[in-house]
Amino acid sequence: MTFMQKILGATAAMALSAGAALAEPALIFDLGGKFDKSFNEAAFNGAKRWADETGNSFREIELQSEAQREQALRRFAEAGANPIVMAGFAFADALGQVAADYPDTKFTIIDMVVDAPNVRSVVFNEHEGSYLVGMMAAKASQSGTVGFIGGMDIPLIRKFACGYAQGVKAVNPDANVIANMTGTTPAAWNDPVKGSELTKAQISQGADVVYAAAGGTGVGVLQTAADEDILSIGVDSNQNYLHPGKVLTSMMKRVDNAVFQAFTDGPDMETGFNVMGLANGGVGYALDDNNAPLVSDEMKAAVDEASAAIASGELAVHDYMSDDSCPALNF
Repeated sequence: MTFMQKILGATAAMALSAGAALAEPALIFDLGGKFDKSFNEAAFNGAKRWADETGNSFREIELQSEAQREQALRRFAEAGANPIVMAGFAFADALGQVAADYPDTKFTIIDMVVDAPNVRSVVFNEHEGSYLVGMMAAKASQSGTVGFIGGMDIPLIRKFACGYAQGVKAVNPDANVIANMTGTTPAAWNDPVKGSELTKAQISQGADVVYAAAGGTGVGVLQTAADEDILSIGVDSNQNYLHPGKVLTSMMKRVDNAVFQAFTDGPDMETGFNVMGLANGGVGYALDDNNAPLVSDEMKAAVDEASAAIASGELAVHDYMSDDSCPALNF
């Protein structure tokens, strides 16, 4: 090897190491869009918080179709993005195809488990947070009938509904819980018109508090609830601000924290199975100036007591995804 070859080789090695050090993380949003005011937006907020705090940048893409999932993963991996974070369970199949081809790239998938050595799988105890907002719904209800509107009819969303119904029944065993799903395809996450229609139907059956776990569809639920002068409950992000004084609370699913942590850990992040629940700040309920007048001291004390009991293991909330039955709700 000549002296010049050694110099060129050293220069190339330095460039590669510098490229690795400067590798940007990437975030792929699920269908429904970055600013859905719910799940995707929570993911974006976590990435933005990381960028604001570190002064670094990240890559991102909003999908337009199911077919783009694997393509987006491969494109980011080929470009050197590391880690790559996916917001949504629907990336599981694509990630299963891609992860092994890029063993030096770390991936994080939210809401699904993919068993691969370079994948962090983050799931949430949504049933725990939903139990708390169910208690609040029962305490706020004047009619004794409350509603739940889900997005796509999948076990994950039934998990929300089941936890919610258990919280309602814990406060009022005689309460009536009406549950509807928006659809059976991914389009169910972004159909605010259908969300509005389902809300009106539940109101006609006596519901005076409605909990939406439906992504962008939930925007229609919260809007119609406000228009019809009943209370709503938001999900994933804090949606209290959308209709101040009309949104009882929001079930916070801290997708933002999952994205922030993945970006912070970077290419050296530990992989494996991560669970985020009440015990580690993964879920909870939102209280701020927009809903404070709706939440009495008694309501807050009761919910906080239940939250502590769930976090400690003293109170167990049935998880629909571990046993596809729901003692508090008939689907």
